[in-house]
Amino acid sequence: MAFLLTKLASLPSLLCLFTFLFWEVAGADRVPAIYVFGDSTADVGNNNYLPGSTAKANFPHNGVDFPAKRSTGRFSNGYNGIDFLAMHIGFKRSPPPFLSIASKIHHRIVSGIKGVNFASGGSGILDSTGDTMSITNQIENFATVRSNMTSHLSEMQADQLLSKSIFIISTGGNDIFDYFLQNNAPNVTEKEKFINTLVSTYKYHLEKLYNLGARKFGMVDIPPIGCCPFPRSLSPTGGCLDVLNELSLQFNKAAMALMHELSLKLKGMKYSIGSSNAVVSNIIRSPAAIGIKETKTACCGGGKFNGELSCTPNASFCSERNRYLFWDKLHPTHAASKLAGLAIYGGSPEFASPINFKQLVEEDD
Repeated sequence: MAFLLTKLASLPSLLCLFTFLFWEVAGADRVPAIYVFGDSTADVGNNNYLPGSTAKANFPHNGVDFPAKRSTGRFSNGYNGIDFLAMHIGFKRSPPPFLSIASKIHHRIVSGIKGVNFASGGSGILDSTGDTMSITNQIENFATVRSNMTSHLSEMQADQLLSKSIFIISTGGNDIFDYFLQNNAPNVTEKEKFINTLVSTYKYHLEKLYNLGARKFGMVDIPPIGCCPFPRSLSPTGGCLDVLNELSLQFNKAAMALMHELSLKLKGMKYSIGSSNAVVSNIIRSPAAIGIKETKTACCGGGKFNGELSCTPNASFCSERNRYLFWDKLHPTHAASKLAGLAIYGGSPEFASPINFKQLVEEDD
């Protein structure tokens, strides 16, 4: 570890990924609950309960490094980035998936008092993206939870609880993938029109959550998805697909402007944008400095870069999982998610802005 930190000293951008490895958790008494929305980067098992969906990860080798080697529905060999953010905030891991608790009678869970994860793999900002639970559906489910709260809390107590809670949103990548599959060489005007549609829809979702009581928003931006093993497998050169990365950056820039605009307009709104884009880009640029040896090929899968086939029980998977950036053709490993969680929670403005998640937790109402 001492050798690793010495090497990192010459790499300021990456050093902050390890700066907070030994923090004491400070957020548990400040944040009563976490509410999670998004896609497979945030899903912890909702899709397990969707009978017609193929966007599932509740089978081996997923979860090989999760406690008891359980395949929970996370698209990971272990925990995902939301789990690590939740740990830093003061929770054991992500709150449970909404669909796993919807029919249970334990009032503190069903009422949403301890938080819920609504994220659904394959979903997007646009209702037309994927065939799982769209963000619109996820917010409708939260509205149900919100109405149930008043069975156990007064209206004022529910508002107070929500105002102190963190609303984490990680979405947008699937919208870009879907757009690319329909138009893999968009011109400037087409790109701009698509991004505008995406951002205006995102704005609608955020305002809906605000009107339901959300005040503290923890956003996670879109990583350089053109560098995932699946897009690389489509490239004749094996390089990153630039158009996907360009669209990701365009959305991230527009979303940053949107969040600033909303924070000026919506009373009491506070936010942090965690940059998974910056984290992954730094790892790809200087992998060896933080112990990563493979940034192109997935640990589990098949075909070129292990990016042509999914991670299934019949697929081969690597033994040095903590040294791979990608678990499968689209998702990061437990190790990479841990780095992202560290950087976004307590890192410099390169990794989270205008404040980091730790500062968002500590913000007074």
